[in-house]
This record gives sequence, C-alpha cells and structure tokens, in this order.
Amino acid sequence: MSWNHDDAADLEVLREAAAEAGRIAMRFWKKDPQVWWKGSSPVSEADFAVDDHLRHVLLDARPHYGWISEETAARPSGEGEDRFFVVDPIDGTRAYLRGEDTWCVSIAVVSNGRPVAGVLDAPALGEVFTAHAGGLAELNGEPLTIAAPGPRLRLSMPDPMRRALKDLGADAIDFAPAIPSLAYRLAMVASGRLDGTLVGARANDWDIAAADLILERAGGRLVGLDRGLHLYNPVPERHGVLVAGAPAALDILRSYADRGTRDT
Repeated sequence: MSWNHDDAADLEVLREAAAEAGRIAMRFWKKDPQVWWKGSSPVSEADFAVDDHLRHVLLDARPHYGWISEETAARPSGEGEDRFFVVDPIDGTRAYLRGEDTWCVSIAVVSNGRPVAGVLDAPALGEVFTAHAGGLAELNGEPLTIAAPGPRLRLSMPDPMRRALKDLGADAIDFAPAIPSLAYRLAMVASGRLDGTLVGARANDWDIAAADLILERAGGRLVGLDRGLHLYNPVPERHGVLVAGAPAALDILRSYADRGTRDT
C-alpha cells in the first residue's frame, strides 16, 4: 500500500502540535518540576507531559507514520509507509530546568532518509522556526537566510572545543556563549545570529532532525567531518562530530572541529 503525502500539510500538523506542546511546557517552566536522571542527563515531568501530548496528537493525525522520541520507545512505520516522526519534547532540558529561555520543542517528519517538514517552537522566546522540503525556512512567518561568512566567524561550540581553539580568538573566531539546546543553536545559525557551530560527538537524531531541515532551507548545511549530509533511519543513532554553517564556511569549520577534537 502507498500513501499520498504533502510536506506542507505535514508541516501544519507539526506546527499545531508544537504550539500546544510549548504551552504545556510553559506550565511547568520555573515551577520546580519533578526531575529524574537518565545516566548523567536530566528528564523532567514536563518532558514526559510534552512527549505524551505529541505522541497522541501526531499519531492520531498520521497513524501510519513511525515514531522516534528521546523519551519513549520507537514505533515502526505502517506497512507501505516510510515516513516517521522524530521528536525531542524539550531540547535543552538543562537550560529549561535552570529557568533559561533557550530551549525548544523539536519535531520533524523524515522521508527517504531526510527531514521533509520540521518545527522548532521556543515558547519562552516567542519564536517558531519552520520549514518543509521545497519551501522556505521561516521564523515567525518571515523568511530566513543564513549569514555569508566573513573573515572572523561568530561561533558557538561545546566548552572543551572552545578551550582547544582559544588561541584562534580575536583574529579568527568571535566566541558566542554555549547554548545547551543543539536544535536552537542550529536555528541561530539558520537565522544568521551565528555564523556557524561545532557539535561534539554523540548528538542524537532527535537533537538535530528539525533544525537540519530548517538550516538547509535557509541556505546552510549540517554535515559530518566526512562532508556528507546525514541520512536518518527508523533506528535512532548517535553522531560523530558535526559542523553547521554556510556552504562557503564548511571547510574552515571542519578544520576547527578537527583541531578542537584532536586537542581535547
């Protein structure tokens, strides 16, 4: 069996689901929600509440799609269907629990290995980033265009990489603060507020899927050190070192990432 698909229609489903998910998250924000630990990573009752909402709403709207989430077990797509949701109910949970505003709800639809619809909803900031395959990336309905790289790049990166590259500061790098939400950090690149970012190893598919598409439709790229775009599959995986920025900046970003990894 095959299904008719409309990327723009899928985006509207994501947009509406993410808006309510953001409202749910805001009910717990700065209210001392209960927290558990998955190894060294916190997860709160807000994460679970948002995930529960998204799972029910999205799978009711698209019952044949598969499901991948940071907080619940994966579910395969239905027979004859290749599309699946990739969800991070609250990307940037540490920032969220500290009462900071740089966190977001991240949702994507993946087809044939690449995201085709994506939403990042950052309700504490009043920002909604969206994109679908073939369309424009937008922030609150306005088109996004990635910044053209200059001789000195404004970059955000994990602290170990920053320390390894500190001697390149002033002349080559304007170090922006670290941003716990990887999805939001990539959105900042897509919106031109950063020239690029370096991503340490072990990021997950749910951290990047929606932002990957938004960045791509804004004219940027998220790639590994091997230069390739990531292909998503129904079994979530961790990544090696990644870089994101305008195509013209990728070679220098790769060199920084290689040095930042080698020297840590």
